Amino acid sequence: MSEKVYYEQPLNEKIRNLLRLEFLFDQLYASLDGKTPWDSRAAVVGLLDVYSIISRADIKSELLKELERYSTLLEALEKNPNVDNSKLSSVLDQIDVYIDRLHGMTGPVAGELRQNELLNSVRQRISIPGGACEFDLPSYHFWLSRPTEQRVADLKQWLAPFEVIRASISLIVRLVRESTPPTQQTAVGGFYQQTLDPNSPTQLIRVGLPRSFPLYAEISGGKHRFSIRFMKLNVYDRDVATNDDVVFDLFCCTI
Repeated sequence: MSEKVYYEQPLNEKIRNLLRLEFLFDQLYASLDGKTPWDSRAAVVGLLDVYSIISRADIKSELLKELERYSTLLEALEKNPNVDNSKLSSVLDQIDVYIDRLHGMTGPVAGELRQNELLNSVRQRISIPGGACEFDLPSYHFWLSRPTEQRVADLKQWLAPFEVIRASISLIVRLVRESTPPTQQTAVGGFYQQTLDPNSPTQLIRVGLPRSFPLYAEISGGKHRFSIRFMKLNVYDRDVATNDDVVFDLFCCTI
């Protein structure tokens, strides 16, 4: 486990969607190989959430644009003597592989899931509290009673069309996060604000704090500026902003 906790704020809709999908994939895969029907339920909900976002946006085109843009930017660094060329070549090779695989996809992403009657029945019920219980969806109850190996195999088959999407998102988000080294800043009285350079658009703000630190970071911002307020968590009442100075790591990720 990392010694620090990182708080993030995307500054455009593209990165916001990619971070949401990254979160959903992480949540889904954390439950995927679980042995209980509750693990499988969580994985199915995660799968349907991923499908819901991807079916509403042309995610394949967005990923291709980003990967091709990153490829052009990174290729320009090959002659820089301060760059680790072996690491750079590895990343460029990964980008090329994902671009080829995305170009090789035909039709809507995971379009076959639209014809899956079991998943369709679950999707229609999960927005209702308790709507996916046994008496509402006997077919789903039957599937959940199958052996673990069968449920996991089905889930992996349903997930297979998303794998190149997941891998591409993981690479893009990693490149964004690693695009800028951290600087150490001080929030005077628990508040920090910074103006952004409009000629070099920042995509993501990250704040790093020690895991044992008694405060969390609340970030807000847009393309022109951002602000950070450090808060004390109160699980029984409204959270309170600290008035103490706070030293933190700041990443203004731009690529």
